[in-house]
Amino acid sequence: MLPAYIYFLGIGGIGMSALARWFNANGTKVVGYDKTPTDLTAQLQEEGIEIIFDDAVEALPKELLTLPKNDVLVVFTPAIPKIHRGMNFLREEGFTIKKRAEVLGIITSTSFTIGIAGTHGKTTTSSMLSHLLEANNRNCSAFLGGISTNYGTNMLLGDSKKDDHIVVVEADEFDRSFLQLSPNIIGVTSCEADHLDIYGDEEAVFSSFQEFINKLPENGKLYLENSISKLRGQNPSNSKKYGINKGDIYAENLRVENAKFYFDANFGDGRTILNIGLQMPGFHNVENALLAMSIALEVGLSEIEIKQAIESYKGVKRRFEKWVETKDKVYVDDYAHHPTEITTFIKSLKALYPKDKITVIFQPHLYSRTADFADEFGESLSLADEVWLLPLYPAREEFVEGVNSEMLLGKITHDNKRIVLDDDLINQVKRLDNRVVATVGAGNIDRFIKEIASIYS
Repeated sequence: MLPAYIYFLGIGGIGMSALARWFNANGTKVVGYDKTPTDLTAQLQEEGIEIIFDDAVEALPKELLTLPKNDVLVVFTPAIPKIHRGMNFLREEGFTIKKRAEVLGIITSTSFTIGIAGTHGKTTTSSMLSHLLEANNRNCSAFLGGISTNYGTNMLLGDSKKDDHIVVVEADEFDRSFLQLSPNIIGVTSCEADHLDIYGDEEAVFSSFQEFINKLPENGKLYLENSISKLRGQNPSNSKKYGINKGDIYAENLRVENAKFYFDANFGDGRTILNIGLQMPGFHNVENALLAMSIALEVGLSEIEIKQAIESYKGVKRRFEKWVETKDKVYVDDYAHHPTEITTFIKSLKALYPKDKITVIFQPHLYSRTADFADEFGESLSLADEVWLLPLYPAREEFVEGVNSEMLLGKITHDNKRIVLDDDLINQVKRLDNRVVATVGAGNIDRFIKEIASIYS
């Protein structure tokens, strides 16, 4: 039974806002707190959700404090600091307080659920799969970790009361959140060391992913990217691997034509889809598409339905997002914040524009990640012809002496590199004379996107 009133602490987060939209659409009174106004909080307010930007106890909604506590649920994200005054007051007063992942887990326990996990690729793949279902009029609800370009939202809403309802959820490994879910189908796009501030070491990451896979029922289906060797399904007959030119399911005849990726998909059971043209470029997105299409086949879509829908998929905001593409100028933005993601992004960019010099503007994200993968960041960034490093974005972490962009600069193996301060970035971009430039990172580098796009247009 749904609560009558729900209060979201951190409602402006990409995952929290999707959950807030779901409850709002299902008749629950939704109010939220966030630290600062954003485009996303503005959209929620336009949808009728009240948002407070003050963590003081006095700023808490009066209705929240006067309703019977049994009618109220408080949901928080791990990004909320432990010193948050409003949350501490509500906890002391005895309100029911749950993490976002716990609440999402309750929703998935009542519907057929597809969980897309992976240290990279889960947002794009879950949005791809959601689009395949939505474009073919399937009863689908989707909780996404990014804004779908096709729909302009991070939430698709189906009818959860019907038996044919399918939930697609981005299964987030951060804080082991995905262990709260109840999946019927799991796709794992990748599994590498990340979030070591949470896990400690790579082995703990793999153990957590294996624990998630073990949540599948006996008849559940598992799809693993071909290079993942440490994870196993409990039922081998229901497990498949996928990849480019290898795996049970594979892409072949991959080529780049007119800055677009084309390939054939072979599903290993006699079914194929030929000459697929992706609007969303990148070698990694060919693999993401393989996974999304395989699961779509599993839940009953036809090859024709899948081909038409996958070719109309436009991507996710900040995932290989082309802002400018003309004869003289190309500007692409990407959320990549891990060395593997950066490597794949730059290699894909070079495949699309093999004759052009490529400048990558990167903002490191988190002290812990930067320190843990400093050598790998240097190796991946060295693939670009020119690298500009913005100051490190710490996000939730406290200052760490000696971990900074200057440290990464020394790891880049060529000399065409420099530190650029935030307040000088736009002036430096105005002086660029090469055709291809990309902004990369998970911090607040996105605040420069529109101005850079305007310069490059």
